[in-house]
Amino acid sequence: MRPRSKHVALTILGATAFTLAGCQQEADVEAQAYPSLQACLDAADRGGLFDESQCRIAVAEAQELHVEAAPRYDSLAVCEEQHGAGACGSEEEMVAQGGSGGVFMPLLAGYLMGSMMGRTAGMAAAQPMYRTANGRFTNAAGTSVFGGNAGRASLSPRQFSRPPVTQGRAPMTRAMVASRGGFGRTPTSTARRSLGG
Repeated sequence: MRPRSKHVALTILGATAFTLAGCQQEADVEAQAYPSLQACLDAADRGGLFDESQCRIAVAEAQELHVEAAPRYDSLAVCEEQHGAGACGSEEEMVAQGGSGGVFMPLLAGYLMGSMMGRTAGMAAAQPMYRTANGRFTNAAGTSVFGGNAGRASLSPRQFSRPPVTQGRAPMTRAMVASRGGFGRTPTSTARRSLGG
């Protein structure tokens, strides 16, 4: 009987440790936003957060995410209502392979890169950034709004979760956008982010 009680005690202790580990918040990651690959390369030359190789890899990753997950709209007018005049183009123009001329996407307005050591599945080291109608910037999922597309901050690793795939899906109509409150809508204060120098 005694060995069984030790086993139960160890099981309870293990479950408690697992529960406590699950309650801990993930540590923030150092992140940097750049308006272009060249801006990242210039920062790398000055000893920035990322080196040249990391800049190239992260920008390529963000560009792939842009093709897969950028918001897509059924008209240029709806896209520009969400991202501003001149901030959109047709999918056909932006995606050389298999794009549809009747689908419109925002233009890339920058790259949000994080120092994601030991990434897990579903996480990306970089995210595409898009302009919002009010002159701010947002990620592909439209879940965070940033005051600029350049600067450094400590962000939650959740900022680098892979956005839902939109490629090949029906584009958003004006009614769909209105029902969601708009893309890149001003989120709750906890989701609003600021990037500094």
